[in-house]
Amino acid sequence: MPDNGTSQAKSIQSLTQQCCRDFFGHYGAVPEWVVAAPGRVNLIGEHTDYNDGFVLPMAIERFVVIAGRNIANAKRARLCIASASLQSIVEIPYDNYPVPGDPQWANYPRGVVAGFLDRGIRPSSIDSWMVSNVPLGGGLSSSAAVEVAVAILLGLASNVALEKQEIARLCRMAEHHFANVPCGIMDQLVSVLGDERGALLIDCRAETARVIPLTNRDVSILITNTNVRHSLASGEYGLRRQQCGSAARKLGLKSLRDASLSMLDDKANDLDGTERRRARHVITENERTVIAAEALAEGDMRALGSLMYQSHASLRDDYEVSCAELDALVESSHRIGERLGVFGARMTGGGFGGCTVTLVRTDCVNDVMARLREEYLEKTGRTLTGFVSRPARGAHQVNINEWISCHKGTRT
Repeated sequence: MPDNGTSQAKSIQSLTQQCCRDFFGHYGAVPEWVVAAPGRVNLIGEHTDYNDGFVLPMAIERFVVIAGRNIANAKRARLCIASASLQSIVEIPYDNYPVPGDPQWANYPRGVVAGFLDRGIRPSSIDSWMVSNVPLGGGLSSSAAVEVAVAILLGLASNVALEKQEIARLCRMAEHHFANVPCGIMDQLVSVLGDERGALLIDCRAETARVIPLTNRDVSILITNTNVRHSLASGEYGLRRQQCGSAARKLGLKSLRDASLSMLDDKANDLDGTERRRARHVITENERTVIAAEALAEGDMRALGSLMYQSHASLRDDYEVSCAELDALVESSHRIGERLGVFGARMTGGGFGGCTVTLVRTDCVNDVMARLREEYLEKTGRTLTGFVSRPARGAHQVNINEWISCHKGTRT
């Protein structure tokens, strides 16, 4: 397996070269800036971020890359963003405040532009081109990666350096108001703060992060995609947030971050059955996440894997955001077991489809993936895809000179 730095460099290099070629082919010029923002996988701590709780995500070696160029003589101030994979080109003017609309994917950059305008920052006119290898609808935060990459690009074009937590807040508001997803700050924060040394234990109330090293090369993070697409804007995600808010109010709290199981027992009659289950998940998931971070720091993969299985059961039964395909994968992982290389598995992301994350002994990854693929096809009739990722660097500007030297002298 290639070392972490090499695999990430190859991923970004390939995407950057593609992005620059496409940019040049479409606009007839070499870009001034290239930015990259990673997707993420959440090892544990699901649906706790919007409850001010704890999460343990890891930026992954899958990126959104955007190439951009200032257009000094543009007829009107705007961001033009194009994507070949989405077969779409969108112009977002700065003169009129952006509003959500079609195509739906453009609501993410529209929301980011709105965030800059809200802060009194008017970027220069930009032509841009976007490529990505973050799976769409897989629960790996492709939307947050788009938002963060656009924010970094607009910052460069505006010569404004927003601090990292502020970028995450801006992008979260874009998600809320333009994509209609009332998410917490985890996805945007890990895309900005991702660290090649390991996962991040994020306190979502304080918006602080601590790196939990993941340096053991004998253990790999396997991400498997059910290829069941989810849409968090469909209503179930927002409903879960409403239920948590109602439970917190009935417990006399601002958020479930401060709830405990004893408190839940004391006021059990004040909450309906659904509210009790939602609160129980958040309370126990916060506890599991903190313990899981300690297990990861100590290299105790058996303990971490056990907590992952517990997390999935809670998401399935108390929070009711799993689905048959996710359950089938986790059950297969459990049957394979530690003897054949699997320490633990769980759904990751908002749920209702998407991906699982599995903690696997590195020398068993290929065999585990083959067996999961076979059993998944047999149970669901669907094809399973997957990849292994090491921790990745957070959003950053790519050194363009490293990747487009072949176009020297072609600036126009």
